[in-house]
Parts: sequence; structure tokens; C-alpha cells
Amino acid sequence: MAHHTLKTSYSSLVDRLNRFPQGAPSSDLLNKILKVLFSEKEAQLVSLLPIKPFTAEKASRIWKTDLTTTRKILDTLASRALLVDIEQNGIQEYSLPPPMAGFFEFSMMRVRDDVDQKTLSELFYQYLNVEEDFVRELFTKGETQLGRVFVNEPVLSVENALHVLDYERATEIIKTASHIGVGMCYCRHKMEHLGKACKAPMDICMTFNTTAASLTKHGHARLIDSEECLDLLQQAYDHNLVQFGENVREEVNFICNCCGCCCEAMIAARRFAILNPVHTTNFLPLVNIELCNGCGKCVTVCPVEAMMLVSANDPHHPARKKASLNEERCLGCGVCVRTCTSKSIVLKSRAKRVLTPLNGTHKAVVMAIERGNLQHLIFDNRVLFSHRAMAAVLGVLLKLPPVKQAMASQQIKSRYFEQLIRRRTQD
Repeated sequence: MAHHTLKTSYSSLVDRLNRFPQGAPSSDLLNKILKVLFSEKEAQLVSLLPIKPFTAEKASRIWKTDLTTTRKILDTLASRALLVDIEQNGIQEYSLPPPMAGFFEFSMMRVRDDVDQKTLSELFYQYLNVEEDFVRELFTKGETQLGRVFVNEPVLSVENALHVLDYERATEIIKTASHIGVGMCYCRHKMEHLGKACKAPMDICMTFNTTAASLTKHGHARLIDSEECLDLLQQAYDHNLVQFGENVREEVNFICNCCGCCCEAMIAARRFAILNPVHTTNFLPLVNIELCNGCGKCVTVCPVEAMMLVSANDPHHPARKKASLNEERCLGCGVCVRTCTSKSIVLKSRAKRVLTPLNGTHKAVVMAIERGNLQHLIFDNRVLFSHRAMAAVLGVLLKLPPVKQAMASQQIKSRYFEQLIRRRTQD
């Protein structure tokens, strides 16, 4: 009977995780990960929580527990970074983050003894690096992805810089954040427990705004100012790390500084390159063949193997090599430009500009439409949407292109939504 209850609790939690666009395919490995992080009772309670941020009062009604007990449970989960607690206009709200970017990473952002991090690392490695279902679902399903790459700003020419918008600059994200936290790199910390970590800096995982406020409050990240964060960014540049951040224009919650060997996003970008798992910058490197000496430094530092050495077809020097770019793989990060000692690589603008969702709501709605689960965002049966939350979602829907509006209407089968679309078209 206990085994049946255990299976039901964790299966329900998996179902809840998959109501959000960034879910986690069910597997024995996922159940083992969740059992390390959540008790059976916690899994049962968390499986009942709504998708949108909620108050303790709402959770109390859902769980049918008194408010004092509810707050104690919520605060305990938040203290272990399984929930994010946010204060909005003087009201304390909670939300369940997705597994990634979310509580998977949070569990490894500092050394802790309340969970078995070595066991977690081994499970994460098997689930993310050996099995492909989770990474494929996370990074390749739909057109709108979890994260995007920031260009290496020091390599920008004056002309390049004119084409870079503020939200495309990691420095601007840092300077405008309300809160900044820094913690251990989940990916390299995980690989360290497996004896596979590289020598790149470990304490360089950046979180911002509401996520940083919650993580630093509970000691999972260290609160820092923008000046120190800019120093860390320079350290990341010096180690040829790629900045991979949340795919939104406003209120970015994280920027990871990624190596090509340990980091999940870079591994996915190589493994599933043809499916465009990571949104690129709006630049591509251009190799000047006349200047290239074929040293191969750009090939060595490219995190996604987009650069390669090919024959220079020089009849006078048959062994001569030159750098060549695979544009379909390239992230446009600019790391190759920084390492080119012959100054033969420059950045050029892509022919088609990459589009970035406005904010988290915009991203979630578009991802949900593309993944076929928009109804979970709108009709969350655990707690009715507030008017404000419903208005935010509908506001995004009404600004989408007609094709995506049609997809949304088909998924939610809502006459109300269809009437809104018709009225907008007629106006």
C-alpha cells in the first residue's frame, strides 16, 4: 500500500510539472530525482499547486489546511529552493519553478548537506546527458526556446554596437536588475561530483530580479551589487564562456556562463543543432581568408563546434588550413573573434533578426501554444485565475500573429477568446 501511495504522489507531481510549457518527461530517473528533493507528503501537496503565483491563503484552501500550517510548509519548501517566494506590492506570493531553469539548478547552486548532491549529480547526468528525452523536450520542441545567447560585448565593433539593443547586452541586464545573486554553476558542480568538471570558474551563475531576491534570501545564492557582477562577467569573458540567459526582453531572471563541455545548453546546441535548441544572437562571425593563418584557436574555443579547419586550397602550400564556419550551428556569441590573434574574424549582422518574447508571460503563452498545452495556463483548475492574470495572458494572445491565434483558439476552444479576436480584427 505504501508503494502505491508513493507512486501516486510522485506521478501526480510529474503531471503537475508537465502542465507548464517547460516540463519533464516521466521516467524512473525523474522519479528518483524527485524522491531526493521532495518527501512523499511534499510531492502530494506540491502536485496540487496552481501554475500561476499564489498566496498562502490560496494554498490553504487547496490543501484544506489551516493558514499557519500552510505558511510553514510553503516557507520550508522556499527555504530549500523548491518554491520561489516573491513579495509583490506588499503581498507574499509563491510559485513552483519549472525543473529547468528552476529547481534542478537551484539544488546545486551551493554546497549543502540537506540533500545528497553526489547522488543527485549522478541522477541528473543520467537523466539529462545520457537519456535524451528531457533535453530534447526542453530545447527542441516548438520555435520559442527557453534561453538565448548574449554577444561577447568587448568584441563588438563600433558599427556592430549600433545594432545591439539594450536587452541584448548582458551588461545592461546587470545594471538594471533590482536584485543580483551569484551561485555555483549547476552544470560544472554536477560534473565535479562525477569527476568530469573543467577548470572554468564555478561561482559564476548569475540570477536577477525576483529569482535572485528569493535565492539570496534563503542563502542559495550570494547577494552582490552590479559592480561585482560586471567583474564576474569580465571573468567569464576571460575564460571564453558563453552567456546564456532567459529568453525575454524584460525582467531577465538568469544568465549562465557556459562552457562547451559541462553546460546543458551548449551540449543541446551541439546534439540537436539542426533543431535550433538555443536562440542565437543577431550576429555571425565572418572569416577573412586572406588573413586567416589556420592556427585553429577559434575551433578550440567554439562551444558548439561551429568552427572547423579546412584546406586553404593553396597550391603553393598544400598543407595550409583555414577556418570555416557552419552557420547552422553558430550561436553568434563572438568567442571566436576574441581568441583570433590574426584579427581575421569579425562579426556581421544576420540576415534575419532573432525575435525575443517581451517577458515571462509572453514567453510562457507562446511556448504553451507551440507545445499544445495552452489550456493549462488559462484553465488551471487548482485555483481560478485572477482578473489581472487572465488579462495578462489574453493581452499576449491578442498581440500574436493570426496563425498563432488560430492555434491558441483551437487548443482552448474558447468562444470568448474567438470573440475577442474578431473584435480586434474589426477595430
